[in-house]
Amino acid sequence: MTLAAADLGELLALLPVQRAGLALLLAAIGLPIIGVIIVGLDIMPVRFAMMHVALFGIAVGLLTGLDPMLCALVACALAGAGVAPLARTPDGLSGAMGLLMSLAIAAALLLLAVSGVNASGAFALLWGSILSVGTADLVVLGVLALLVPALFRWRRRDVALLLYDRELAQCSGVPVRALTAVLLVLVAVAVAGAIKLTGALLVDALTLLPALAARRLGTSLRSITLWAVGIGVVVNLTGFLVALRLDWPPGPVLVLTAGAVVLAVHFLPERRISSWRVPASDSLPSSH
Repeated sequence: MTLAAADLGELLALLPVQRAGLALLLAAIGLPIIGVIIVGLDIMPVRFAMMHVALFGIAVGLLTGLDPMLCALVACALAGAGVAPLARTPDGLSGAMGLLMSLAIAAALLLLAVSGVNASGAFALLWGSILSVGTADLVVLGVLALLVPALFRWRRRDVALLLYDRELAQCSGVPVRALTAVLLVLVAVAVAGAIKLTGALLVDALTLLPALAARRLGTSLRSITLWAVGIGVVVNLTGFLVALRLDWPPGPVLVLTAGAVVLAVHFLPERRISSWRVPASDSLPSSH
């Protein structure tokens, strides 16, 4: 037991492990809120679309010699902004995401084939490499950890109305198109930023799963958001420590840890308000 503790302590003293732990902590602050946005806007396909766009960006980076993850971030941000005008209805956005996903993966595969770039290098990045987190990755996650909560705090009423009912938000003076575009860009960048930590296929562990668990515990947008962040911190740090202790890959361990929390919370009774979308009466300003 003492030897195991000593081994874990030695691992935690390593700089790559410390960077990975810091990255997961930063991710736990911003990315679960992104999960709340994804469910609130009913844009589940956005995750898969951005994974494919990220692959295209990585392929461009490998071909040009630029940082592949930086290219993935830029590609996802541009894609998020590009589909924003199509987000007038959830159905319209879902269709746009399906088209984007197909075009992005086709372009990525064609680019890799024509250029002769080793495709295994591009796909390897999609599996995640948490111990190779660098300063640029920490900067991206740090910006998201500051920007996403700040946006929620600054425009909480507008975001709540948008998640509750788009038409009501528009009638209430909310800049729906601009706010939707900002949220989509944040979602896209967050998905790309999380790829290094868990890989594209397991990004739900950092975004969606904490938000799903928070649904059963929160009674308003604010409380759901706080629960999501709290669960994200606990899941990320616990899963990472378990992975280090057992010498298992962190990505799957994080997913299983988050999934266990979601299943455990599912057996709790529903709270008074279980909807993702905050009732308009909680978001509209008081009449007096």
